[in-house]
Amino acid sequence: MGTTSHGRHRAEPGAELPVIRLATEQDLAAIVEIYNASIPERNATADTEPVTVASRCGWFHAHDARHPLWVYQREGIVAGWLSMGTFYGRPAYEVTREVSAYVAPESRRQGVGSALLAEAVAKAPSLGLRALLAFVFAHNKPSAGLFRRHGFRQWGRLPDIAELDGVARTVLILGRHVP
Repeated sequence: MGTTSHGRHRAEPGAELPVIRLATEQDLAAIVEIYNASIPERNATADTEPVTVASRCGWFHAHDARHPLWVYQREGIVAGWLSMGTFYGRPAYEVTREVSAYVAPESRRQGVGSALLAEAVAKAPSLGLRALLAFVFAHNKPSAGLFRRHGFRQWGRLPDIAELDGVARTVLILGRHVP
């Protein structure tokens, strides 16, 4: 695979183009592996220990046509994923989704997260949504920047509500309305 002047990869002739598709149960191990890779960094999740595929089966099966789980696949490998989950669990909030996105360490800064988030924003109207939310640790500048580049703004700040390795952490609520 060649590299452009911006450091992003471009497909060589005959190479498989990246695709964003709905996740299948066969993707769950890769989804869990990507998620678990983020835990030691203490940047993207409040989980402090790795999760198992078995523990994520219920979460996986809770996704459906109105609550999609997409993967970004390149050359047969899942490089990242994005889920649109229920926000707050009450019927009136069915027009809002909580967005979570994770990218494999070796695929970061290659446009994977941006492509996934663009897909979510583009598909939101057809899902009958009015708003998208993301809960991001304030110290996770790359994630906050990614969401801001896709039209999310700070709608809330929850100061020092988490503790990771003895350090109090603030969570930002980033949101955007769907046109």
